[in-house]
Amino acid sequence: MNEEKLESHGVEDPLVDRARRGDEAAFGQLFERHRREVRVHCYRMSGSYVDAEDLAQETFLRAWRRLDSFEGRSSFRAWLYKIATNVCLDTLKRRPRRHLPFDVVAAVDFDAAPEPSPVSAWIEPMPDNLLVAPGDGPDDAVVNVETIELAFLAAIQHLPPRQRAVLVLRDVLGWPAVDVAALLDTTEQAIKSTLQRARPVLRDKLAADRQRWSPEAQPDVAERVALQRYMDAHLN
Repeated sequence: MNEEKLESHGVEDPLVDRARRGDEAAFGQLFERHRREVRVHCYRMSGSYVDAEDLAQETFLRAWRRLDSFEGRSSFRAWLYKIATNVCLDTLKRRPRRHLPFDVVAAVDFDAAPEPSPVSAWIEPMPDNLLVAPGDGPDDAVVNVETIELAFLAAIQHLPPRQRAVLVLRDVLGWPAVDVAALLDTTEQAIKSTLQRARPVLRDKLAADRQRWSPEAQPDVAERVALQRYMDAHLN
C-alpha cells in the first residue's frame, strides 16, 4: 500500500532557502507544490473533505510562521507532514470520529415520512479529480484511490487519532519507522507497537465494511430511480 517514499534531503531546495529569507512568492510556490498531498493527508486523518481544506490551510499558515525553525535536518516535505499531522491530531482531540451513514442509521422506506437525523458527522467523499496529481503513474493512481475510498476511511476512523497517524504514515505513505518516530517525537519501538495494535483493527473493520457498501453489480432500474429521487430531494 506504499504510496510515496520520503524524499532525500541532501541538497537544500532553493525555494525553501528563499522562503526562509521572507520571500512570500517562493513560499507560494512551495504551497502549490505540496498542497495536494497535504490536503489528502489531512483528508485521510479527518475523513472530511471540508475539514481537510481547513487543516491544510492551517498547516501552511503554521509553516509560514515557523519557517525560521526549519533547520534542514529533514526534507521540507517531511517537516510539512509533521506540522500537518500535529494540526490533525490537535483537531481530532476535540471532535468525535466520523461515520458512514449506515453505521448509525438503519435503512429507510423512501415512501415513509423522514425520521429526524441523528447528530453525527459523516465521512465526506473527496472529488476524484483531486486524488491524482499530475505526473502520477497508474500504480500511484490506484493506491491513491484505494486509500481514499470510503470503506478505508471508515475503517481507520475506528483507530484512535495517534494510531491512525502511524498507520497512514507507515502503511499508506511507506515511511520508515525511524522517520515516523521522529515526526511524532517518540521511539521506533513505540511506532512498531502502535502499528501492531492498529493493523488488526483495520483488517477487521475494512473486511466487514467493504462488503456492505461495495456493489457486486451495476444498479438495476429500481435502484437508479431511488438514487434519482435522493438527488432530486437534495436539489429541491
